[in-house]
Amino acid sequence: MRIALATEPGDPQRPNEDYASVALPASGEGGALVLLDGVTPPEGDDGCVHSVPWFTARLGGAMLELSVSRRDMTLTEVLAAALAETAATHRGTCDLSHPRTPQATVVAARWSADTVEHLVLSDSVLLVAKADGSVQPVRDTRLDTLPPAVRAQRAAVRALPRDSAERAAAAREYVRAVEALRNTENGFFTAAADPSVATRALTGTAPRAEIRSLTALTDGATRWVDVFHAGTWAECAALVATAGPQALIDRVRALENADPHSTTHPRGKPHDDAAVIHATT
Repeated sequence: MRIALATEPGDPQRPNEDYASVALPASGEGGALVLLDGVTPPEGDDGCVHSVPWFTARLGGAMLELSVSRRDMTLTEVLAAALAETAATHRGTCDLSHPRTPQATVVAARWSADTVEHLVLSDSVLLVAKADGSVQPVRDTRLDTLPPAVRAQRAAVRALPRDSAERAAAAREYVRAVEALRNTENGFFTAAADPSVATRALTGTAPRAEIRSLTALTDGATRWVDVFHAGTWAECAALVATAGPQALIDRVRALENADPHSTTHPRGKPHDDAAVIHATT
């Protein structure tokens, strides 16, 4: 595999909450990638004394280590074990039952000489480019299919003037509605403190000979496709393959800067942390 990655904060004044890493074992056999997008909590109590970057660094690091050292474990088991390990490091100081406890979306992939495995949880995306030229986006769409009333709340928030008191109040109500659906059967799932959430991830395995490349993207990078509609998933994979991960992030930043108030392309944040990993067989 040939590896390239890039990550950039949405706001240079705030820590980057995305995590991107790759491991290529010294044996030269196989490897793994892990990409996390930390969930930014709203202002106020979240029950934890640690930051979101603290959480993503520990969860991502644990996942990467287990992915390469415990090839007997599935990626589902790796995520569950990493969640348990991370939770154990701060259970004594933090309320891990709090709905805003640090959490993240997850993309993981692992390859050997014969197979490629993947895992996706929540709204980060893995693009699987196949030897036949097709590109398969592996997407967990549960966050896109929230109940109509909650989606209507989101639309109402985005229609209000940015930085207005009305928008701030409506946003608080929307956030509470989304939090009530997080890690529930009728909502969506993120990696927080409960190891059992790993079973909710999308997983799959394919022969390595069928895979040309893997491109993992946090939602700050997927904006090029699903917010700005600048290209298809296949065109996104081709852009990263030819110009590199930073080129995609640069294009997203240009589109964000052209619509600074999110007027033409409504979105929760004018700018978001972005991370991209590209691995080519």
